[in-house]
Amino acid sequence: QPRNQKDSDGELSDDDPIEDPDFQPNFADDSDESCFDVSLDEDAPSTSRSNKLLRKMSKKGKPILKTVPLDEAEDTLDPSSFLVPKKDTRRIWKHEDIEEFQVPDASFETPDALQSPFQYFKMLFTDEMIDHIAYHTNLYSAQELGDTIKTSPKEIEDFLAILLFMGVFNFPSLEDYWHHESRFSVIADIMPKKRFQLFRRFIHFSDNQQCNESQDRFKKIRPLFDMLREQCLQIPSTNKHSVDEVMVAYKGTRAGNLRQYIANKPDEWGFKVFCRGPSTFFNVTLSEEEQMLPLGAKVVTTLCQTITQPRLSVVFCDNYFTSFKLVQHLNTSLGVKCIGTVRPNRTGGATLMTDKELMKRGRGAFDYRSAEGVIAVKWFDNKCVNLLSNASGIMPLSTVKRWSKESKVKVMIPCPSLIPAYNEHMGGIDLSDMLVHLYKTPAKSTRWYLPLFGYMLDLSIANSWLVYKRESGQLNQKPITLKRFRLAVAHSLKQVNNSPPPPKKRYTPRPSQPQPDVRYDCFGHWPLHFDKRGRCNYCPKGVSRWKCQKCNVFLCLNASQECFAVYHQKI
Repeated sequence: QPRNQKDSDGELSDDDPIEDPDFQPNFADDSDESCFDVSLDEDAPSTSRSNKLLRKMSKKGKPILKTVPLDEAEDTLDPSSFLVPKKDTRRIWKHEDIEEFQVPDASFETPDALQSPFQYFKMLFTDEMIDHIAYHTNLYSAQELGDTIKTSPKEIEDFLAILLFMGVFNFPSLEDYWHHESRFSVIADIMPKKRFQLFRRFIHFSDNQQCNESQDRFKKIRPLFDMLREQCLQIPSTNKHSVDEVMVAYKGTRAGNLRQYIANKPDEWGFKVFCRGPSTFFNVTLSEEEQMLPLGAKVVTTLCQTITQPRLSVVFCDNYFTSFKLVQHLNTSLGVKCIGTVRPNRTGGATLMTDKELMKRGRGAFDYRSAEGVIAVKWFDNKCVNLLSNASGIMPLSTVKRWSKESKVKVMIPCPSLIPAYNEHMGGIDLSDMLVHLYKTPAKSTRWYLPLFGYMLDLSIANSWLVYKRESGQLNQKPITLKRFRLAVAHSLKQVNNSPPPPKKRYTPRPSQPQPDVRYDCFGHWPLHFDKRGRCNYCPKGVSRWKCQKCNVFLCLNASQECFAVYHQKI
């Protein structure tokens, strides 16, 4: 979630090619051979016909000028853009492999004993965060109503418990949990429906008066994201990291262009969150050189700045992020190695075989070139895929199992060594996203920040369960499932620091009314006598010991009142 609107990538998807990029002068382009040639921006999408014309003209090598209004000139034109560019030294690519980088296995301190699921959850979702929510919820309600809703941290925990239960026991609507025909006592006994709806109306995470002065577009949810991120960074991690994007579903319209559309995603509409392992995206200070990087490269650079052992680590990312400049920059500035799929125009000018040439050689064919410690590889599986790496190269050759349409069986396909490494470690974010979606907090609302809050709650459960599962393996104990872990946390939130509830009066639910087709079918309606009386279901003041066997309702049946007969007659 970038703070700066300029870092928003609009509708760009890592799965789709760039159809029409904006033209921007970039004199440091890797494939530049001419002093006056220009390169294409790698990340910015465009849909205008004028940009298509610019792209065609740039391909022909014609000089292009872009006009800017005078009132915007100071903000859009960089003085350095008027300098005469120097001709770049052409990068020399050789048909050579690179030395493999040995990533040491991470070691974790073995705990003396397992903690409770509630304690693991509190490692991420702390008491400070709950106090923060309670304070700003009271503050916002006072600003709106003139008086607070008088909530407390304990009541916020009850609210969180309800949300966790709802993620496991999914009803069609929120009202169904309290409705007399479908009442779910586990939730309905925690909090009345009107109180729960009041929380959904006024729950807040920041001061609106201070938010109005902030330029951060995610200001309503940013404080909670910051606190959760700090807790995630305290968890020891491995030396192999993956960077990817996560979509938080939101189909409303009140978020403006904060909401994005990305095709080929399970949630196509929503908020894009960049992640490294369990860590959420957060803008730290970038150097002047890093500010000039494309959006994808800035995201990876930002997330990698919090790696505790950068010179022993490798980061994996897909073609939305990877470029030759990024691989070099991570190595020189942070010492982090990188392996990632890459788009053909970002390889740094590597002259690899064409797709047609590789296809003629058959499935498993590959070509590679290396320069300045970085290897560019093109491998043909079902289709050709390009990769950049400075951590792993070609040798030793490996194999992957793939389905063969011709022989109708799985066959072994040869591949360079960086292919299995990428496939093994790239799915970390997808695993976290899958765990979040297994038991998802219902957060449909016109308030755009509530889905993000629901995502943070689910992410805290998923990450705390992964820590619990890792420590269970260290102690050779069988871990409980994610569902049982979530329910255990919910029960603890409901009961911890809470006095036992007073004995309630015996609740006799009102009998449901039979359907008209059953009431008037004149079949099997026999009166049954009971020792205990009940309220007549027909007359307003009658009390009777007679109940209809089929309709299951009390009805008057005596000489003065014949409600039983009248009730079953269709008027």
